[in-house]
Amino acid sequence: MTADAKIPASEQGDRETLSALQGRRLGQLLTDIYGRSAFYTRKLEEAGIRLGGSGKPIGALRVPADLATLPLTTRGELIADQEAHPPWGTILTEPIDHYTRYNQTSSTTGRPLRWLDTNESWQWMLECWKAVYRGARVGPLDRIVFAFSFGPFLGFWTAFDAACQLGAHSVPTGGMSSQHRLAMIDAVGATVVCCTPTYALRLAEVAGQERKGGRPLSASSVRVLIVAGEPGGSIPATRERIEEAWGARVIDHHGLTEVGPISFECWEAPGFLHLNEGEYICEVVDPATLEAVPDGQSGELVVTNLGRRASPVIRYRTGDVVVRRSQPCRCGRTLARIQGGILARTDDMVNIRGVNVYPAAIESLVRRFREVVEFRSTVSHTGAMRSLSLDIELTPTTEDGPAIVTKLSQQLREALGLTVGVHIVEPGALPRFEMKARRFVVET
Repeated sequence: MTADAKIPASEQGDRETLSALQGRRLGQLLTDIYGRSAFYTRKLEEAGIRLGGSGKPIGALRVPADLATLPLTTRGELIADQEAHPPWGTILTEPIDHYTRYNQTSSTTGRPLRWLDTNESWQWMLECWKAVYRGARVGPLDRIVFAFSFGPFLGFWTAFDAACQLGAHSVPTGGMSSQHRLAMIDAVGATVVCCTPTYALRLAEVAGQERKGGRPLSASSVRVLIVAGEPGGSIPATRERIEEAWGARVIDHHGLTEVGPISFECWEAPGFLHLNEGEYICEVVDPATLEAVPDGQSGELVVTNLGRRASPVIRYRTGDVVVRRSQPCRCGRTLARIQGGILARTDDMVNIRGVNVYPAAIESLVRRFREVVEFRSTVSHTGAMRSLSLDIELTPTTEDGPAIVTKLSQQLREALGLTVGVHIVEPGALPRFEMKARRFVVET
């Protein structure tokens, strides 16, 4: 096992010093992008903030007291900007020939957002990913398999480059089947796998089908899986199922294409994600009033990245619903943490007969049933009303499917306050996913 990397001073400092540092870096960032990013120059001036002349001077801003004076940024604004000024919009701060990296959002809820980076801004994200590896106790002695398509979605691209810089043996498996990826894990003696929670379970399913009577997946060389792209890594039932199948530790992480790698789990405190406050200013606000909420209360995560100056985002509404805790962690880090990872997304919520339903709430219940291999929930219209139904695939060894249906239906009714029709489908009838799963279907 690789020894835990030394925690840098930037992750252990007192919060007052951290706020002062964030304030200085924010002032420098705003000074750097003012007049260079047409998008943010306009937004800052509309908010009465200018580099010189009349208005509130950038250098006078204080963190966190003056954050609310800065304008919020939404995904809708960024998409509208790119549509009005194709293909890149007006957010960039450098001449276009300085940009070397292209990525785009996964587009699960609409038109993809294009995003560019220079070598410098890309390197900043790699440094953020190295914090993820430190938390996971991953270092140069590890062999990391990236079970990822390596398409234009940012995904684990930065993780791969950061691993190479760490000196780890980095193995890409884009374009491979699940069977070939499992064979690669065995062939190279992988100690770490990076993938989505859904795909970790899919690999376990394929391994179970192919290794009957042979060496189980839990006996492989893999000791840790770093998962991202979905909330499953912090959903206890999903996490437990992955860890049991692989005989390895799950480390959760989250980020966004337009923001970068924001948070990471440490080895010592499962179920909490450290916010990388040395590189980001992270706020939690009420999504309706946009007022800051106190620790322990759920709200929407709003993020400012302090080092991605070539393609910055200021007070970006992530849509991620979180609960922040600011007490120091037993790992020694003083960075604030989000409890339970990403609890939901504001754009995923669907109101069904007066009840707000989130996909993560359904997954947290379904994954408790080990007999359920895969599932899909569907929101449909019955006249003017919406209804929710659930299709499930069961393991071949399940003996009493109707009893599972009855028990799952009862637990869904108790948890959601809704009657949910649960239906068993044939093995293999439901789709499998390598990237972000689409198990929550809303019919239009």
